Amino acid sequence: MSMNADSLIEVLREQCLKRGCNGIKGLSVIFRAMDIDYSKRIVFEELKEALERFGIIMSDNYLHTLFNALDLNKSGGIDFCEFMHKLRPPMKQCRIDVIEQAFSKLDVNKDEAIMLDDLQVAYSSNAKKHPQFISGELTEKQVLRNFLDSIDTPGNPDGKVTREEFMNYYAGVSATVDDDMYFDLMMRACYGLPNRGS
Repeated sequence: MSMNADSLIEVLREQCLKRGCNGIKGLSVIFRAMDIDYSKRIVFEELKEALERFGIIMSDNYLHTLFNALDLNKSGGIDFCEFMHKLRPPMKQCRIDVIEQAFSKLDVNKDEAIMLDDLQVAYSSNAKKHPQFISGELTEKQVLRNFLDSIDTPGNPDGKVTREEFMNYYAGVSATVDDDMYFDLMMRACYGLPNRGS
């Protein structure tokens, strides 16, 4: 049975999501580590090796079908950002909008990255409600760092979350929440965003 590129992307997406909210970002990290020439392009062998490192084994026939469908201009390489965008679970615009709002609120200095100093301004009150802060086990800074690490690069946090990383993380979360209104409410409550229409 042959599969088209969309079906293969769906298979890859499901494999990534089995690894939790950070699954897609985990695969992204492997690709970035392999991009030693900073070309932001993936050749066939890199695609195969990255998937194997991530624990996803596909036949060469399937991989060639996927690669050829994604290599739109037949240059022998896939644009990394385009590949990751296709891999991200589809989301309705209302979900994308609320994720964008949350990122913009946390990115206090508007440099397109969330770092600890941003969180100390925009998320401090949440940290002070954390049970481990209240009990004295963690300082406010430790709570904020743990939060940042949870949405940062899995296994190798660099202390900086880009808009793309934030979107990839919440695309994984979104895939686990069926109801649009609940997802919106959850995001607004978590990040202290105004209610829609406010």
